[in-house]
Amino acid sequence: MRVGPGEFVALLGANGSGKSTLLQAVLGALPLSAGRASVLGRAPGQANAAIGYLPQRRAFDPAVRLRGRDIVRLGLDGDRWGVGLPLAWARAGSRRAAARERVERSIAMVGAAGFADRPIGECSGGDQQPLLIAQALIGRPELFLLDEPLDSLDLPNQAAVAALVHRLCRDAGVAVLLVAHDVNPLLPYIDRVVYLAGVATQQGPVEQVITSATLSSLYGVPVEVLRASDGRLVVVGQPEPPAHHHDRHAHGHGHAHG
Repeated sequence: MRVGPGEFVALLGANGSGKSTLLQAVLGALPLSAGRASVLGRAPGQANAAIGYLPQRRAFDPAVRLRGRDIVRLGLDGDRWGVGLPLAWARAGSRRAAARERVERSIAMVGAAGFADRPIGECSGGDQQPLLIAQALIGRPELFLLDEPLDSLDLPNQAAVAALVHRLCRDAGVAVLLVAHDVNPLLPYIDRVVYLAGVATQQGPVEQVITSATLSSLYGVPVEVLRASDGRLVVVGQPEPPAHHHDRHAHGHGHAHG
């Protein structure tokens, strides 16, 4: 698998099929049992300062009073995968001003200015997700990894988040690998898909992989792909095949280039 600059790739499959495990391998948090991986031209874990990472959705207690912009700021000051401002030589006041400017720019980039001053616990799921994306992107990464960012969102917000990631991918030339269960909200925006289904995998451009024949062969049961009146593809009755633990570390070569 190879992900290039400005390319939006969806990683799909059932629970336990290895999607999140693959992201952890890219981050160097899990060693490979076979094969090799090159991440931004280096070994996994060595280029994390250039990676934006949005982990599986975390719920904020309604009592949390941190504002949305404070959450975004953590991407500079306290995020595990983030990077600090390269302004160690500057006066403290200059650093604070530069940080504020970076936060404001990131909030504007995801269209969250209208709710960034609200406590994050009072924001809806659809409002929280752009703020978390801004947090992950504030370090200006070359590679952006998102683990189930559409989970628990309603259909309009799923489409909005997918469109936002697509725009950021194109505008900034960031390589994007997004984990999801359902491909339908992503179909208008992604360049390629990678399916994990038990011991089988399938990858390629949307028009090549998202077909009744390909998905039925991959899952071993009939899967229907329809084309709506507006030209959109729709996957009907996508199954959830049983996961196989022995394939959680896939053999072969993995490349993620930014």
